[in-house]
Amino acid sequence: QVRVVESGGGLVQSGGSLRLSCAPSEIIFSGYSVGWYRQAPGEQRELVAAITSHNSTAYAESVKGRFTISRDNAKPTVYLQMNALEPEDTAVYYCNIGSAIEVLAIRFASWGQGTQVTVSS
Repeated sequence: QVRVVESGGGLVQSGGSLRLSCAPSEIIFSGYSVGWYRQAPGEQRELVAAITSHNSTAYAESVKGRFTISRDNAKPTVYLQMNALEPEDTAVYYCNIGSAIEVLAIRFASWGQGTQVTVSS
């Protein structure tokens, strides 16, 4: 299981923006898919956005048009640019790395610490 480090969360007002970063602690991840997920208190973890090794992307309906996932294999880092944030986006955000099936089906045995995103109204 690849370990990852998420960063970039914080407190922002409704309508604001944040950029999250996801970096693996080991391996070169150019051949893997990467997903961003979030979990709000009392809710199940959900897939927010995913990007494959070929840069195909997928988004949850609730964030389409507001969030953008991208990757820089040279760094290596995957970003989640979040614009027009809403209070409903408040959650702990996690990333994880694996095959496309693992990413889309959220099939991971372990997770990083995540990064807290709080959007005030």
